[in-house]
Amino acid sequence: MAGTEEDQKFCLQEVLDTFKLCLSENKEVYLEQYVAGWRKLIKLLNSLGSVFGFISNDAVNKIHILVAHLNGENGSQYVTVQSMVKYELENELVDLTKRGGHPESGCRTLLRLHRALRWLELFLGRLRTSSEDSKTSVMCSESYNESLSQHHPWVVRKAAGLAFCMLPGRPAFFEVMNVGPPEQVVAKLGEGLPLISEVYQITEELYTQHNLMDLP
Repeated sequence: MAGTEEDQKFCLQEVLDTFKLCLSENKEVYLEQYVAGWRKLIKLLNSLGSVFGFISNDAVNKIHILVAHLNGENGSQYVTVQSMVKYELENELVDLTKRGGHPESGCRTLLRLHRALRWLELFLGRLRTSSEDSKTSVMCSESYNESLSQHHPWVVRKAAGLAFCMLPGRPAFFEVMNVGPPEQVVAKLGEGLPLISEVYQITEELYTQHNLMDLP
């Protein structure tokens, strides 16, 4: 069982390694690596207890949908986020204005992960520049309010606010990163956040260009 437990442990270095592989030479986002990066981030959320359950459970669900597309008969169209968007739009496989026959389109599914990635990017950024007495609950709430909250109904926002109050302190977060002492964590976050940010920005620009930012 020890091996399985070890597999479940989060390591910040693994996230960096995966997001490094996310971009092709011409800056297209490989969907398989994007999903792999999210699997690692879910380990981070889960290692902090059930506080982030409402986000990690949804992310797991979205990953399953994207993996089904990757492994499906049209999997070759889903190699990159760019090829997925082109294929689904050209074949009218996306519900653009109201929920219809394509609730599990790749475009809609990835948009949900994209929004959550922004929240995590903001939160980890605040964590990196925080001082010893900074409150993780405040950092997390501020990041959530700047990103995900605008896409959640009031009930979820209220539950999230209460959940963030239960967050462990800064030292616990640094410990679960599994890369050494605090200064090492700060250095690794400094190395990794630009990678996550670049993947986020490329996706954001692509979705904006195709008017996909508000898919129902």
